[in-house]
Amino acid sequence: MNQPIKTGLLAFGMSGRIFHAPFLNANPGFSLDAIAERNTKKAAKIYPNLKSYDTLEEVINHPDLELIVVNTPNFTHFDLAKAALLAGKHVLIEKPIAATSAEAKELFDLGRQVNREVLIYQNRRWDSDVKAVKQVLDTGELGKIVEAHFRYDRWRPEIGPKIFKETPMPASGLLYDLGPHLLDQAIVLFGKPLSYTKTLGRFRHKTEVPDYFFIHLKYPEDLNVFLYASMLVANPLPGFVVNGSRGTFIKKRSDTQEAQLDQGMSPLAVGFGVEEDGMQGELTCINPETEKMETTFVPSLKGDFMDIFDAVYHSIRERKPFPVLEEDVLLQLSIIEEK
Repeated sequence: MNQPIKTGLLAFGMSGRIFHAPFLNANPGFSLDAIAERNTKKAAKIYPNLKSYDTLEEVINHPDLELIVVNTPNFTHFDLAKAALLAGKHVLIEKPIAATSAEAKELFDLGRQVNREVLIYQNRRWDSDVKAVKQVLDTGELGKIVEAHFRYDRWRPEIGPKIFKETPMPASGLLYDLGPHLLDQAIVLFGKPLSYTKTLGRFRHKTEVPDYFFIHLKYPEDLNVFLYASMLVANPLPGFVVNGSRGTFIKKRSDTQEAQLDQGMSPLAVGFGVEEDGMQGELTCINPETEKMETTFVPSLKGDFMDIFDAVYHSIRERKPFPVLEEDVLLQLSIIEEK
């Protein structure tokens, strides 16, 4: 393996603490060297070799760093990623990459101009439940796929404390928060849609931003994919329902990685990313031999966000194609931003 990629992290909130630092620390392809912490210095207590800086600029312009992880509030992604690219750094940017597809394209174009990688952190395609859906689709057991329903249901009736998500500003609201995940999963599993329609709603008391959305994606051969997210679902429905000409697959959202990381589990620990018992997907299909309907339970593959960091390493060190494609990211944003 080549030299580890010297990396700087721009924040140590939930995203930095859970989704980035543990993997950058555990993956031998990276050296987590710097972080920006304007107030409480927490990161160095967990990662003693990490140096904490007071400002974002000190990290972005650090002469030894090669990669900057842009995991700050959504509305800052474009400006900070642009600054890091102009400072000669590769960037790994949390979704959404920017508030508009035009801004996103500007970042991709700038990356090519300065010969640096612009990589988007779409970790949820490596969830165990998404892997389960892909596994079933790949077997062909469902026959011709007729429709799919993907959901993110939550019960959060109160207005949250994160101002950048809850007040009208660029890239705020539920569509920018969960839309990139759902759209990415649909595009990965089914490809680029022919057309789409979108509905937004505001239902929580005193909400200033959309807290509900529904997107209908239309595909060739009359395949319909429906994406939903809501902050007002007290009893969540299955995260994935796929109907085909020979059966149905139903799967709850059951990836364990976020909860495990929040409890301090290492990504290298035995059992990391393995779903709890009883969370298997339910596959109801016609048996090709008996032509009778049968139900079986499908265990998920291990979820592992480490895969996206491996892909980042290979993209930077070996210039291998990154699995989150520019064209897919631009498509996601064009759907999200359209009024």
